Amino acid sequence: AGRTGCPLRLGCRDIRNVTDVHYLGSGYTKAVYKAVLNRSLAVALKSVDFAGHDIDNCVKRYGSLEDCYRLASYKIVKEMVLLQRLRHPNILQLHGYCYQDSNDISDTLTAITELGSPLEMIQLLQTSWEDRFRICLSLVRLLHYLAHSPLGSVTLLDFRPRQFVIVNGELKVTDLDDASIEESSCSSNRDCFMEFPARNFTLLCSVEGECQSMNEKRNLYNAYRFFFTYLLPHSAPSSLRPLLDVIVNATGELQWGIDETAAHLERVLHLYKSGMYLQNITRKTNSDYKKLPKAAILNEDYRCWPSYHHKGCLLSVFDVREAIDVCESHSQCSAFVLTNQTTWTGNKCQQVKVTINL
Repeated sequence: AGRTGCPLRLGCRDIRNVTDVHYLGSGYTKAVYKAVLNRSLAVALKSVDFAGHDIDNCVKRYGSLEDCYRLASYKIVKEMVLLQRLRHPNILQLHGYCYQDSNDISDTLTAITELGSPLEMIQLLQTSWEDRFRICLSLVRLLHYLAHSPLGSVTLLDFRPRQFVIVNGELKVTDLDDASIEESSCSSNRDCFMEFPARNFTLLCSVEGECQSMNEKRNLYNAYRFFFTYLLPHSAPSSLRPLLDVIVNATGELQWGIDETAAHLERVLHLYKSGMYLQNITRKTNSDYKKLPKAAILNEDYRCWPSYHHKGCLLSVFDVREAIDVCESHSQCSAFVLTNQTTWTGNKCQQVKVTINL
């Protein structure tokens, strides 16, 4: 069954008609390719990398390529099962799979999944706060689901930015072969030790002999150290920064679980989407600006950061009040145009321009 209970719809027949195949990358076990199926659908194809470390080390040790392939392919099988069992908008969608003969090995496996863009942290740091907040919100919603999944609390043992992709602005986890639902057993709190590069934590050992919320807390601290600390506070609206600082500090100290973290992120989203974050922001009144119907900015635009258009200054604002405030904060700005374009939160896009003195 697929993610909605329906049979997976793609298989070997579709792969035979594949076009525009491009290598995307590989890890310890798998190689990933971008391809177009049936001349229309762009997908990712995952298969065992015959030149990867997993196969190479196994063959050197045991000498049997076919047996080593079977062992390595179990990781793809496990990932396919998890992609089918764990259904969430921030988990990559499995479209299908194919078993076919290849490289003198019968029944080699190829998984067909949704295609995403690699997560480039340097590029993310250069985007608007609104888009970076969306990435963090996507991640928190994913971790909340994993903490309460049908399989129990799921932890991502290999939690790194490269395990995620972006699909239509949303963060999605793409690599689940190192996911685990086993909570660590313990006889005392000393057994519930979590070690990270920057600091360590000791959790409580429950009366049932399990470390309390270790899977959940491991995910949450990794979210803090790889995502929140870089993406959440920087260039956020001033009225939201105290709330965001509290979220970053609380997750960095593991003072909260995922439920409380998710509730705080959703509150920030509500404040932002409703415009409640705008508190006496305008330095000038609307009367200081003259409304010009059907006005347009042609060649007098200037570049600003962050901008939705690299050749000009296209920003996100909630309303005219915020547009005025943004224009006032830019020494080059003398006018702005509110476009019909909106962002994922529903905010309007504002184009600003500079006066050219001749």
